[in-house]
Amino acid sequence: MTDSVKGPAPILAAGGIVLRGNTKPRFAVVRMRREKSWVLPKGKLMPREHPRDAAKREVLEETGHDVSVHKFLGSVAYPADGRIKIVQFWLMRTEGLPERELSSDVKAVKWLPLKQAIELLSRPHEKVFLTHVGPIALAEIKKATHRKTRVGRRSVSKRRPTAAPATPHVIAMDYQKTRPNAFAKALGNWFNARRAG
Repeated sequence: MTDSVKGPAPILAAGGIVLRGNTKPRFAVVRMRREKSWVLPKGKLMPREHPRDAAKREVLEETGHDVSVHKFLGSVAYPADGRIKIVQFWLMRTEGLPERELSSDVKAVKWLPLKQAIELLSRPHEKVFLTHVGPIALAEIKKATHRKTRVGRRSVSKRRPTAAPATPHVIAMDYQKTRPNAFAKALGNWFNARRAG
């Protein structure tokens, strides 16, 4: 028998750790117009929308760039409007110029090296999250670039399929606004209830 979580359902959102460039990859950080805060590109899911699709849509709206979506990097959970907000993030790549204007709630986009992107972020839980998943994203870019170079030198018949390495699931929480024990317990109960149901 599992504990059920009483109260409102969490707010579900999705976004991207978006990189541009190969030799010196840069991370996208967006400035929200109303809050004047620098954040990772993300947004709420629409009804029946898959989180991965929502992440791609939100990144296009907030950065103006169409992206290719790669591996899942983890989740961020924090209190918002009296509820828990859970944001799932994927590694994304973009090339070239923006394809559309920024959404009205975004004032600017900056493309920065990892350390500067972490420093610019306004929210502590996003700083923690990017500190953990940023190196994973950079390693994936390096692997992909190395793979393209290697494949170009080998014939197709010699290629061996390789299994993708497992990415650790990272959950970052805003401990400044939350009592960790109660929040972690509620979040764990919610995940268990979803898995059981």
